[in-house]
Amino acid sequence: MERREKGELFRIGEVARLFRLSQGTLRHYERLGLLAPEYVDPATGYRYYSTRQFESLNTIRYLRTLDMPLEEIQSFLRNRDVDKITGMLLRQRAAVEEKERQLRIVRRKIDNRLAQLADARASDLETVAVKAVPACQIAWLRGEMALSSYLDLEHSIRALEAGQASTAVFLGKVGVGISAESLAAGRFDRYELVFLRLDREDEYTGRTETIPAADCVTVRFCGEHRDAPRYYEKLMAFIGEKGLTVAGFSREITMIDYGLTNNTEEFVTEIQIPVK
Repeated sequence: MERREKGELFRIGEVARLFRLSQGTLRHYERLGLLAPEYVDPATGYRYYSTRQFESLNTIRYLRTLDMPLEEIQSFLRNRDVDKITGMLLRQRAAVEEKERQLRIVRRKIDNRLAQLADARASDLETVAVKAVPACQIAWLRGEMALSSYLDLEHSIRALEAGQASTAVFLGKVGVGISAESLAAGRFDRYELVFLRLDREDEYTGRTETIPAADCVTVRFCGEHRDAPRYYEKLMAFIGEKGLTVAGFSREITMIDYGLTNNTEEFVTEIQIPVK
């Protein structure tokens, strides 16, 4: 312990304070083989470090600020080389650029949802109108179903999500539809289509379809899918009065429901029927 007496060795607590790290972190580095103490007292188990470890610790801390994986840092410390560190930094830069790309996508998705919520809360309820609806991309499933609650959609949602690397499902993106033939026949109690409306940022693998821009007869109401039939009656009456023709399946989406609030008075559902 002569070097300790000369002040050349530092106990683990001292090193932790000097480098603003926890003792647990230093012990973790030791377990990984990243940073072994200069000396371990066999009687007390106390760990002592010298300035030789400080150089390695500086390198570890710097590379960790670059979010470098500990495994790569360990490999570098065992075989320090300029070409090796250059390659590590290039790979890490590429990883950071990919994270930045993903974060930009997340930001746009958040903006989309905020805009949709603001739109839903500003809805003019119970008003039937014709509006221009822009083109959108959807993934869809066909098959008849009746909906007594939003939970009845779960099976279809899981089918739309099958095989996807990440979820694109969120409230206001999953909708149901009734065919033009059923609408014309006045059958509003069963749905024939479940669809997932995709944002440009969604990375969806599988069958998708672009629904062209169209004029739609629309209504928004305070309620959910089980409340929709009487609004279909109002929409079809409006279409008949205006001499319009149904030009495709309806698009019915709950913009606000139990997924966001337990207050049913805040629910908003929209129905769109394309016409010509």
